[in-house]
Amino acid sequence: MKRSTFGRTSLAAAVMTGVSVLVMGIAGVGANAEPAAEPNEQALADYIAAGRKAAAPVADSGSASGSACTSGSGAGSGNGSGNCFGGSGSSSGLSGGYASDTVGYGPPMTSFLAAFGYSLLNPDAAPPGTNDWNCKPTAAHPRPVVLVHGTWSNAFDAFAFMSQPIKDAGYCTFTFNYGRSNLIQGGGLGSVLPGVNGTGYIQDSSKQLATFVDRVLAATGSSEVDLVAHSQGGSMSNWYTKFDGGAAKVKNLITYGATHHGTSLDGIGALGRAINNFGIDILGFVELFVGHAGIQQTIGSDFVNQLNANGDTVSGVDYTVVGTRYDEVTNPYDLTFLRPGPGATVQNITLQEGCEQDVSDHLTMMYSPRALSIALRALDPAGHPNLECTFNPWVIGGGGGI
Repeated sequence: MKRSTFGRTSLAAAVMTGVSVLVMGIAGVGANAEPAAEPNEQALADYIAAGRKAAAPVADSGSASGSACTSGSGAGSGNGSGNCFGGSGSSSGLSGGYASDTVGYGPPMTSFLAAFGYSLLNPDAAPPGTNDWNCKPTAAHPRPVVLVHGTWSNAFDAFAFMSQPIKDAGYCTFTFNYGRSNLIQGGGLGSVLPGVNGTGYIQDSSKQLATFVDRVLAATGSSEVDLVAHSQGGSMSNWYTKFDGGAAKVKNLITYGATHHGTSLDGIGALGRAINNFGIDILGFVELFVGHAGIQQTIGSDFVNQLNANGDTVSGVDYTVVGTRYDEVTNPYDLTFLRPGPGATVQNITLQEGCEQDVSDHLTMMYSPRALSIALRALDPAGHPNLECTFNPWVIGGGGGI
């Protein structure tokens, strides 16, 4: 990888690579692109259930009663700070955090690592084609699209590949940064790095999404949005539809590697959950590093249990759920898939089915032409009926090339 690829100093390149390795290391990334072993969700769930105590896990309470503050300049604004929410209750410090609007625009990217490097120096940049607050939906595309990033991520590095094509397909497209919290607020060690968001309590982030969606609806005059979400963004959006009024405002929920049923983090999170529930507060220690949201997404957490207690879906929402066999973060990868309940439709898609050469992992699937074509088909099946199939590099992500 040449330094000129990112146009950065050697220090910035080293930081980018080091942080990328840190992110991957927490998730237990292997040294090659071999797919994970065949998932065995039930066995893992049974193991964790056997160790559960009646007492609530240490880090799962969330802050249901946060204080809200507004420092942005309204629905017509594309710059400045957005709405923020705070709260309390954690083994690892005060809860808190807020959401913010993007500032300026970054260039389109085909490589995840390139986008990640850019976001280190431009952590609040918007991905191209987003946040035109004067955009009005058309009769052909009546719903605006809201892009929702994941844990330890931001709007730019999650959507620098997908955002402009979605805009070019005729959609008013919007995004923001949510779950911004510092180390004292329980954001974890990663929160000290630029561009690291999605670390606060997921319940608080859901309220931040609710506020942002309402701004989008007010600005566009629409009654519903479509959500395209990655990782925690998917499970958080699902929470929004179930508990924060989103069911009446969301038509399509399109998710990639979403932690709908939690994750084992290659067994690390599952083991920590089991030990924690036997009475040893190991997760409180781990939370110091990964933040509230990271712990909430492990299998067997109160968040995951409550999210799915009354079924995976809500009536009136159409779900497109994409997983990849090479996902080292949401694993076993089929934990991302949903079961349809009354009044909902679900399409569960394994990225490699019909396209084995796409070896996208958890992060690079957002830079996969096939993943993009799945989103466009879900948004407009008649206008985009065909799925692309190209090689997409593991870890690097190249938009179909290197």
